Amino acid sequence: MALPVLSSSGVKFRRVLAHFPQELSLAFAYGSGVFRQAGASAGHGENNMLDFVFAVDDSVTWHMMNLLKNRSHYSFLKVFGPKQISSIQSYGAGIYYNTLVPCNGRMIKYGVISTDTLIDDLLHWKTLYVAGRLQKPVKILTQNENSKLQAALVSNLKSAVTAAFLMLPESFSEEDLYMQIAGLSYSGDFRMVIGEDRSKVQNIVKPNVPHFQKLYSNILQDCPQVVYKHHLGRLEASIDKSPEGQFTQLMALPRTLQQKITSLVDPPGKNRDVEEILLQVAHDPDCGFVVHQG
Repeated sequence: MALPVLSSSGVKFRRVLAHFPQELSLAFAYGSGVFRQAGASAGHGENNMLDFVFAVDDSVTWHMMNLLKNRSHYSFLKVFGPKQISSIQSYGAGIYYNTLVPCNGRMIKYGVISTDTLIDDLLHWKTLYVAGRLQKPVKILTQNENSKLQAALVSNLKSAVTAAFLMLPESFSEEDLYMQIAGLSYSGDFRMVIGEDRSKVQNIVKPNVPHFQKLYSNILQDCPQVVYKHHLGRLEASIDKSPEGQFTQLMALPRTLQQKITSLVDPPGKNRDVEEILLQVAHDPDCGFVVHQG
């Protein structure tokens, strides 16, 4: 799903992975410790905290094994045991983080999410927290043969392209597309408005276009609205902005985003069905802005 990055990164990440219980359906590393960002010095990524996400089929069992191996990673919550930790994990975005963990001479943080919760987020964008991370290049470290998870990973990327098409003008560049996709998970993030570098999305995309190409090339090549000239590194798109074209794209969006759009457009008490409201949005000249708000 992503290209190897930074010096000896594959070996470095797998050494970290060796410290943990191996019952993982998916493990990936992400962030500035993995992918260079514009404006960062050459050695900057080598000193940043390394960020990981571990998807596990059975959270209680995994935390029980990890408490035996790595008890010091946990806060005071360790005294309550693996069931309570797994219960806390189910709140919010469904992910439990241990942070500021020294490992192999680096600081790391790692989030643990159940495979079912991850699949739900990938398919329906329930919180877009981990699904949003996986719309950008990540370093996949291990992945099992779970066909439902594999299909959900692809579905998440297709949904990101569909949402981006709705928010972009009729024609755009390949970089425009990746900027829109990379910005999806930040649209509702208050940190992007208060205190965090607003050029963050640009800093992520510009140095990593080849990684985005690797992630999205198959989807774009199969997309009838796009002429993808990969050998030239160029994308020629002509998106159908007719109400019919936009309605088809709106109906293909993840369920949670459809519901958010519906709640924005439909006044309380009317109780129209989602399809009727999305048809109204498809005819709206500000359709892309409504999707962005959602």
